[in-house]
Amino acid sequence: MKLSIRHTTHYSFAEPVIHALQRLRLTPKETQGQSILNWKMHYENAHPELEYEDQNHNTVTLVAVEPGTSEVTVTCEGRVETQDNAGVIGSHSGHMPLWSFLGQTKLTKPGPKMRAMMRELGAPQEDAKLDFLHSLSSRIIEQVEYETGTTQVSTTAEEAVANAHGVCQDHTHIFIGSARACGIPARYISGYLMMNDRIEQEATHAWAEAHIDGLGWVGFDVSNGISPDPRYVRVATGRDYRDAAPVTGISFGSTEQALTVDVTVEQQQDQEQ
Repeated sequence: MKLSIRHTTHYSFAEPVIHALQRLRLTPKETQGQSILNWKMHYENAHPELEYEDQNHNTVTLVAVEPGTSEVTVTCEGRVETQDNAGVIGSHSGHMPLWSFLGQTKLTKPGPKMRAMMRELGAPQEDAKLDFLHSLSSRIIEQVEYETGTTQVSTTAEEAVANAHGVCQDHTHIFIGSARACGIPARYISGYLMMNDRIEQEATHAWAEAHIDGLGWVGFDVSNGISPDPRYVRVATGRDYRDAAPVTGISFGSTEQALTVDVTVEQQQDQEQ
């Protein structure tokens, strides 16, 4: 499947910025089942300083905001070709050892509510980890209803379970924390999803991957109750949201900023010659 993607991020600062740097993880990965046909990034009132690969094999672009500006726009667009591998990415690679995806972070660490949910599922059998993870995904969406506006990027997995509401980021953190607590390596994925009912979206998407012996990394989209298919585009991976966040940064000279995001993802039809 060939997908056409356009992602626009617009910042409005309350006061002119003296100095600001933004770290962008907005370039899709070349990985099993995914090829980048073309990808470009455009900047208004900002310019790229450096591009590098981080510890998770994410392409990171460091962008400097023009001094004195009050608005910045970053637009990414391109085409990606995907295949259906039933959510299986395959063997582990990268700079981070597999065991590093067993350690909990502040965002994934289980508390009493998560541990109670996990007790209901029981411990995974060594030869049935895949079935256990699918059951875990189903249990999370049963207990934590998808609802926007109820959490924020700093909300922990335990807080989301306690509140019984959240979005894809929260579902992903709960899944990751629970899998790690059971001795299964798990990681966070940020990227794009082509929706069946609309082209325009207000945010990127997030899902999880767990590592299973004999299969390697396998994807789980808890919010939608499926494993990723050709409609999914992987952009960045990490131990939690902070490692894979599309945009992070610092600024001096303005204390408040408003952020708007517009994303369009649609299937591209091949043109007959």
